[in-house]
Amino acid sequence: MEFEIISSDISTFNTECLVVGIEAKSLLTASAELLDLACEGAIKAVLEDGDITGKTGQCLMLRNLPNIAAKRVLLLGLGEEKKRSDITHKTIIKALFSQLKSNNISDVTIALDDKVNKDGDIYRQLRLSVQQACAGFYQYDETKSTKATPSALKNIRFAVASDQTENAEDGLLDGTAVANGMSIARELGNLPANICTPTYLSKEAQELADGYDSIACEILDEAAMEELGMHSLLSVGHGSIEPSQLIVIKYSGGKPEQKPHVIVGKGVTFDTGGISLKPGSGMDEMKFDMCGAASVMGTMHAIAEMELPINVIGVIAAAENMPSDRATKPGDVITTMSGQTVEVLNTDAEGRLVLCDALTYVERFDPETVIDIATLTGAVIVALGHNTSAVMSNSDALANELISAGDYAADRTWRLPIWDEYQELLDSNFADIANIGGPAAGSITAACFLARFTEKYNWAHLDIAGVAWSKGKEKGATGRAVPILCQYLMNTAADLQSQ
Repeated sequence: MEFEIISSDISTFNTECLVVGIEAKSLLTASAELLDLACEGAIKAVLEDGDITGKTGQCLMLRNLPNIAAKRVLLLGLGEEKKRSDITHKTIIKALFSQLKSNNISDVTIALDDKVNKDGDIYRQLRLSVQQACAGFYQYDETKSTKATPSALKNIRFAVASDQTENAEDGLLDGTAVANGMSIARELGNLPANICTPTYLSKEAQELADGYDSIACEILDEAAMEELGMHSLLSVGHGSIEPSQLIVIKYSGGKPEQKPHVIVGKGVTFDTGGISLKPGSGMDEMKFDMCGAASVMGTMHAIAEMELPINVIGVIAAAENMPSDRATKPGDVITTMSGQTVEVLNTDAEGRLVLCDALTYVERFDPETVIDIATLTGAVIVALGHNTSAVMSNSDALANELISAGDYAADRTWRLPIWDEYQELLDSNFADIANIGGPAAGSITAACFLARFTEKYNWAHLDIAGVAWSKGKEKGATGRAVPILCQYLMNTAADLQSQ
């Protein structure tokens, strides 16, 4: 699909479909008023008949309106202004593109007068609209014998006031980059584990580096990790024939002397639970246990496309957790890269084992900040459901920046504590630390475990287990947390530019 910004008279613009908004109680937006004036009251006549009232997401297609160049005019309900939000924005855009699909339209011009969300931030409205449009047209078909039918929709224009074109263009470009990153994350998450192995992730990272001069890639194999003492990460993959990998993706967009910001993704490409075997029901969804890694890959794509003036290092700790005669057993004690020992009480608490060595490894980069992203605990779903990620951090400033970025990017988080009182739940009689803390505060104790490996830098942890994929009819990866990571890095880059 091609996106474009225009600021010409929409009544004279040739397009297959022109979209204008109708607010609650049949109130016309400015663009709808303009069209109604041009077509001599034809739109108001339709409203008076009660065919559309302006309810959120309501659609009514009109054809051959007099004095209007567009072949069709779609009236789109925006609802009550005071009730508009990111959720209603999503509902409106989803309804719009569903209607366009059903009419097999290839060319559309959208004139919603900054009315689709609660604020008048045209940049944000355009960006979220583009992301939602791209998400709506994403179709997974990589492992299907019959490929998805390409969308008929090729050209999407957004009509804005002439004094808003620059901000709108920026929103369109950034929205496209973030949407592309989300699509990459979704595709990696949706691939089956017999294809998307740790080695496959390495190849994808190398292809990313081949595509951008600003990106370099380094792959650490099991021998290299063994030499570094990364026995915790390696222990997770012991039971699998698939070799574990540590993938390092370096994006150099800032000044050489600027410290990098590091994002670390959990890349367990399939999680059986190991010897602590999961129940069979729903285990197929454990191919999504690498969605943290997928979000790192998608984010690195997006920031390279946007050419952000910042240095970022993406690290993916990739392994497959399988039961076998070589697998790590409950009760085993392993030594991490940091030198701390861990008693493995449950081999299904493996995400923290791959991450802790990766978090120690990144100390060598002298990072400004480190954020890890992981489908780490089922407990986070009990706490926050499937709408919100959890953020935990050893830095109030970093936590607040992430929460703010999530709010702006419509990829929201909620902070949970990692106070010292929780650390005693990880006490072990046989090692420095246990890898689980019992049934209480599972998400918090998992983060407390990671915190022991992050004392040398500002760090935050995003637990995305509740938001990384959808269930039911729309089952599949969502592409989160690409939006929040991109927004955080965009905000940070802007701060660096202003210094």
